[in-house]
Order: sequence, then C-alpha cells, then structure tokens
Amino acid sequence: MSATVSVVVPCLNEENRIRILLDAIFKQTYLGDLVDVTIADGGSKDRTRQVVSAFQSEHPGFRLQIIENPSGSIPAALNNAIRSSLGDIILRLDAHSAPYPDYIERSVAALEAGKGANVGGVWEIQPGADSWIARSIAQAAAHRLGVGDALYRHAKEPAQVDTVPFGCYRRVLIDQIGAYDETLLANEDYEFNARIRLSGKIIWLDPAIRSIYFARANLSGLSRQYFRYGFWKLKMLRRYPGTLRWRQALPPVFVAGVLTGLILSGVHWAFFVLWLTGLLAYMVVLIMAGLKLAIQRKDYILIAGLPLAITVMHFSWGGGFLYSLFLGIWKS
Repeated sequence: MSATVSVVVPCLNEENRIRILLDAIFKQTYLGDLVDVTIADGGSKDRTRQVVSAFQSEHPGFRLQIIENPSGSIPAALNNAIRSSLGDIILRLDAHSAPYPDYIERSVAALEAGKGANVGGVWEIQPGADSWIARSIAQAAAHRLGVGDALYRHAKEPAQVDTVPFGCYRRVLIDQIGAYDETLLANEDYEFNARIRLSGKIIWLDPAIRSIYFARANLSGLSRQYFRYGFWKLKMLRRYPGTLRWRQALPPVFVAGVLTGLILSGVHWAFFVLWLTGLLAYMVVLIMAGLKLAIQRKDYILIAGLPLAITVMHFSWGGGFLYSLFLGIWKS
C-alpha cells in the first residue's frame, strides 16, 4: 500500500482522551510516513493543546498539526481539517476514540479492494470514567434496547450499511458529493453517508476494522448528547425522509405517547391506568435486560444502571426530536 492517509479529528476539551488517541494512531501498522494527522480544536479550555504539544515534542517525526476551528461545530472541524491536509485518503476519528493498531491498514485495504466508497468498522464501547454510572452508560450505548439495529455497534459479518462512524474514503469523494454539511450540528456522518448512497455508491462495514469508543461519563453528558442527536435528526430527515429507520422513530413516538397519556390521565382514570401500565411494562423490560446483563457481566449494579441509562437515552433523543418538531411548526 502506498496511498497517503490524512486522519482528521474534531476536538474540544479532550485532555483526558486525546493522548490515548494519538498513541493509538502512532502505533498503527500502516507505514508512518504515509500518515498525517490534523486535529481541529474548537477552542479547548482545558489542557488539550498542551497534551498535543507534549506528544509532538516526544515524536518530532510524526506528522501532526493542530488547527483552529472557530465555529466549534463538528462538521466545520472536519471540513477545516480536510482542507488543511494532503492525503489521498481521508479517515475520520474522534478525540474520545482509539483505533486498533491495524485500523488504517484494514480500512485502506477494504477501500482499495473496492468494497465501498466509504468503509468503516465496529465500535467497542468502553466507560468514560471509573464509576458505576459510566459502566452502565457504556453498556446501554452498546445494547439493542438502547441503539436498536445499528450494525456498527454489534455486527459480526461484513455488510453493506447505511452509515459508519469513523469512515475512510478517497479525497475525491468530497469533490463528487460535497463536504460535510455545516448547517447540521449533529448527525453529520449520517447525512454525509446518505449523500454517498444517493449517488449510487456503497457504505461498507467490516467488523474486522475495530476501534474503542469512550462513552459519556455521566447522565448529564449522555442526556445532552442524545438530545442533540434527536434535535438535529429531524432537520436531516426533512432533507432525506427515506433515511428514517425504526430505531430512530421509536423514541419520539414513545415520548409523545408518554406525554399524551399523562395529559389524558387528567381527563379520565382509565387513561391513567393505561399510562401507568405502559410505563411499568417499559420498566419491567429494561430491568429484565439489566438483570440478564448483570448476570452475564457479574456487575449487579447494571440491574438499576442499565435501565436508568437507556431511559435517559430514549427520553433525551425523543425529546430533542419532538422539540425540533415543535420549533419547526411554531416558526412556520
């Protein structure tokens, strides 16, 4: 393999994770002189830049640069990093990720074998902190009740898919379909991949291409993350309604049902019984899932932690989606 690869990374306040990412990239099996890394920093207030500078001093031959991302948004960070890099191939990573040593090698091999226009792999989700709630969030972010049939979280076989999180593609693809959409502050990967598929090209996922993803460390961070996902998902769906999947439709439908049932409960006691029965059934399903996982993992805090984390994910995602819908109706 002789193709040059530019790794692009959006970053904001990642002093605890950025060194893990840089060490993982430095240890890649793909020839080091063919790889360059551009970190687009959105104005970090912690020690992120000092950590990057220390890494640069320790590895003076490693082609690493950090650039400004004034807007602070992820799509703008990606576009700025791509414009500042020179590689034939672009590979997007996150500052709270750690690719396996052969991530670049396997990604480039799949791309050069013609498997897809954008190729990627599977996340192995790990806790973002050493706490019971961080462990619970990590398990929820990988659980089917939390994320549905998203194959990049649990695929066992290579497959053509809708999206991959840390994609690898040729730079010329940007010229063909356009850059990341900077009007979307979330779901930029999914929207980018939607345009790839609409152009007749393939998104390819190979579970042999693996990376570690560090989930949010607490419920407030998880809630903000999933509210943002839901809010911006609606804006993307208005452009590409055919990309809606059942796993994305269920949270807003569920939250709308809970709110409607709560309102109707004040009209007649029968509605309250139905509302309460539905909520209890929901919690029983989540608790049973938590019990099963707790036994498998021998981590019994998951009996409570998994239902709690999944509930936050569902209500935050669904609430963000409905709030975006409300704003759209109100402003129209």
